Amino acid sequence: MKYRNLGKSGLRVSCLGLGTWVTFGSQISDEMAENLMTIAYENGVNLFDTAEVYASGRAEITLGNVIKKKGWRRSSFVITTKIYWGGQAETERGLSRKHIIEGNALCLNKNHPISEIVRAMTFVINQGMAMYWGTSRWSAMEIMEAYSVARQFNLIPPVCEQAEYHYFQRDKVEVQLPELYHKIGVGAMTWSPLACGLITGKYSDGVPECSRAAMKGYQWLKERVNSEEGRRQLAKIKELHLLADRLGCTAAQLAIAWCLRSEGVSSVLLGVSTADQLIENLGALQILSQMNPQTITEIDALLGNKPHAKKESRA
Repeated sequence: MKYRNLGKSGLRVSCLGLGTWVTFGSQISDEMAENLMTIAYENGVNLFDTAEVYASGRAEITLGNVIKKKGWRRSSFVITTKIYWGGQAETERGLSRKHIIEGNALCLNKNHPISEIVRAMTFVINQGMAMYWGTSRWSAMEIMEAYSVARQFNLIPPVCEQAEYHYFQRDKVEVQLPELYHKIGVGAMTWSPLACGLITGKYSDGVPECSRAAMKGYQWLKERVNSEEGRRQLAKIKELHLLADRLGCTAAQLAIAWCLRSEGVSSVLLGVSTADQLIENLGALQILSQMNPQTITEIDALLGNKPHAKKESRA
């Protein structure tokens, strides 16, 4: 496993983390969740990501139960969670000081005054409920505002932004976030490196019954797969599979390594439902050295969507 600083903070996190969206408390059993966490931890993963809204809170509970059962040293791993969509009551949602403090947040969404969020997160950290805080799906302008508020009032600024990042979602992580990384030290923790499984090729011949796109509540993903844009993306994915074969890796490993090569990316979160998927994804580290300028140029040519003013790739 390789480790990187979370942004320009001193916190060292594994460059691959284990996410719990869709899977924990919902798609997989608690036994499988324990198996996945054990494999991840034994392979050096020290970052586990969840949110209060995942599986209506069951994902956080499952994660906590596994950690308690395994007896791992609390100092040996990092848990990130997100707060916004909580309970049913009006005061159990959003980013008010009340909900942030009662929810013991670590990472946030928006829609409340940013000054209130920064003050509340500073209080949470000062009380020992969390050690760092970051944002999720915030714009570069909003992150900069949070940093400015923190500096103006001697509060604690965010250290990372959690953003979607894969072959077909590039601009934010490759253009906007590197600038924030250099200016104010905010790193990127990225999710969905396989575009909800699209990049694996599982949807090339339709939507399998056991896939995420066939699950209740994921009609949006099924529509995306079957759309005209989805078909264009699947055509490009077939070409990328040929490149992966040539490099001696799987399409998933190539996609994850491609994400890791981007400047300012501290960690890529993996979403898996089986042990085989996790072991395969962890193998992406073995081909990171092949993410050289020639390979990146070839991928860019296949995708045809390289953002303008892209920063240099991470060494």
